[in-house]
Amino acid sequence: MSSVQFDPDHSLWLLQGLTSAYAIRLSEEETVRHVHWGPTLSLAEAALLPERLSPAASSFEEAAGQEELPVEGGARFGPPSMLVRFADGTRAVQWRYDTHDINGGHLRIHLHDRHYPLRLTLHYRVHADSDVIERWTTVENRDDSAPVTLLRCDSAAWTAPQLSNYRMSHLVGAWNSEFQLRRSDVPVAETVFTSRRGMTSHHANPWLAIDDGTADEQGGEVWSSALAWSGSWRVTVHRDPVGRTTWTGGFGHEGLTWSLAPGETLDTPVFAGLYSTGGFGAASRAWHEYIRRHVLSHPDETRPVLYNSWEATGFDVDEAGQIALAARAASLGIELFVMDDGWFGARVSDQAGLGDWTPNPTRFPNGLRPLAAEVRRLGMRFGLWVEPEMVNPDSDLYRAHPDWVLHMANRSSTEMRNQLVLNLARPDTAEWTHNWLDRLVRDHDIDFLKWDANRPHTEAGWPGHGDPDRLWIAHTQAIYRIMDRLRADHPGLRIEACAGGGGRVDLGVLARTDQVWTSDNTDPIDRIAIQEGFSNLYPAQVMSAWVTDSPNVATARQTPLRFRFHVAMAGALGIGGDLTTWTTEELKEATELIAAYKRIRPTVQHGTAYRLRGSGSLSAVQYASDDEHVVLAWCPSRPYGHGPGPLRLVAVQPDASYRDRDTGRTYPGSFLLGHGLPLDLPAGDYASVLVHLERAPDQHLEQW
Repeated sequence: MSSVQFDPDHSLWLLQGLTSAYAIRLSEEETVRHVHWGPTLSLAEAALLPERLSPAASSFEEAAGQEELPVEGGARFGPPSMLVRFADGTRAVQWRYDTHDINGGHLRIHLHDRHYPLRLTLHYRVHADSDVIERWTTVENRDDSAPVTLLRCDSAAWTAPQLSNYRMSHLVGAWNSEFQLRRSDVPVAETVFTSRRGMTSHHANPWLAIDDGTADEQGGEVWSSALAWSGSWRVTVHRDPVGRTTWTGGFGHEGLTWSLAPGETLDTPVFAGLYSTGGFGAASRAWHEYIRRHVLSHPDETRPVLYNSWEATGFDVDEAGQIALAARAASLGIELFVMDDGWFGARVSDQAGLGDWTPNPTRFPNGLRPLAAEVRRLGMRFGLWVEPEMVNPDSDLYRAHPDWVLHMANRSSTEMRNQLVLNLARPDTAEWTHNWLDRLVRDHDIDFLKWDANRPHTEAGWPGHGDPDRLWIAHTQAIYRIMDRLRADHPGLRIEACAGGGGRVDLGVLARTDQVWTSDNTDPIDRIAIQEGFSNLYPAQVMSAWVTDSPNVATARQTPLRFRFHVAMAGALGIGGDLTTWTTEELKEATELIAAYKRIRPTVQHGTAYRLRGSGSLSAVQYASDDEHVVLAWCPSRPYGHGPGPLRLVAVQPDASYRDRDTGRTYPGSFLLGHGLPLDLPAGDYASVLVHLERAPDQHLEQW
């Protein structure tokens, strides 16, 4: 049976996911309206579903059912998904249905304005192995002479069913405290989540979940959505006084316009949605599987254990020092050595050199090839830190091309971290950027790029351009094109996205990279919350997590090496400390812990993740893959005499037995589910444990 069906008698489309369904209908007024998003149902059942109309019979209320992409005009009073202004000043839109086409799981519904030559295509795509629905729009100006101004052009609007209450879950934060989970009732109002920074931002992430206030980690209906966009964005939630809740989202932020030239077409990014009946945990796992199967380019690859030189050297980088670090890293079992900032131009601090992407001749008199060769001789891959979108005013690049940066006429340019932002919406700037990156990767056989962006957009103008606001979107599109070209021309290249930590993490950048730098804050206590919030949408294999020095550079907190490792093992493990200061005992312990991580890595990076809670401050993540389970548990603090007790597991078979690979102890699955896994935690604060379980032969149950 096709995953998309059409009922011509009722002008109804039904999309079937793995365990859910989504139905929409063409109304008599020829607008596409929402019918159902929830449990699976047949086409005949969907035809019986009525539209949800306002119960208030008043000329002051909006009586129409929820539209799939609300516009301005008519008795519509909620937030529009699309706002246009035609050349004669008209703003309202009136659609007429053209046709639709279905290609496998991809549905396209084509509409046009009844008077003006504006065409809209609503896109829906479903996959047989997922409940995620991908939605986006295409807008085309078919006028041969006049532009159309787009004041807002969202990818999709989502509609929650009528519930007794509405609660929203979302992620907030700041630099060094990203991905903090917040849950609160949806107010009867319009609530806007946004980034106006030109990147996804540390402060909000374009993921949102709605439930009735009773869902928890193990159960309950959850409706969630995620926008695949790495620039400025906006999601507006609207709960009206009569019990309807919708949300609309897309790229850009309020106040921006896009002049759609005659004959021009604009495609919006995917705004994906997911319905789950298994609570927030099941929703997260469904998103993880979707990302692995339909977003990531190399989902089956195991992310290597990397070493990054930043905290060891800062800007004080040279060939001899990096080779010494590489030798020590290799002795620990590191697989990828990444040299961070300071290797190029006049880059001895953050005040100069950014933009001059050739090796510093004093620090690397023979270029980077000798270092790269030595790193590979030591058995590791070689990577570099780059910041392609930025420039220091004190650089040869800026002196040659001051017009290449974002700037406004008659306004001073704001420097942040002593740098400005290159305008990659300019074709010449974008082409230059691609060319030096391509040359760098090709000349040095670079295996890995840490792509950073250490400031947001300010004075984002484009003097002389007739449509300067478009740079907010075109800049991100250019980043995507450059990454796509690099990966196509260098199939072995892997990229980590970074923006001063987790400032650019979203489904759009993950389609072009292999992992993301979660936060500049590597304090393990703070990281537990950061990583938990991150896991609501993103899988462990893309979460770069480092072990750094103690006391921590950001918080000055002192924690045991074992605790730091156990927190970082929950993702793609990296080491970022100054190895030249680690003691012999610390190096030995690190070698053992890296070896242990490599043993559990397939289950952590490719398994199914379950967030667990114990008593007190105890929290954990359980990863399951086939007959193996990995538990990483952390207990930051505990009052004297109050141990956290056993940790109840999930996803084990009650009639099977499981053996701890390190201790040899065997537990019935029913015991782990009902009583819990006994944890051999060290005494005191900052206690942690790694437990690696494998299913044991059935005869082990006899001892119980």
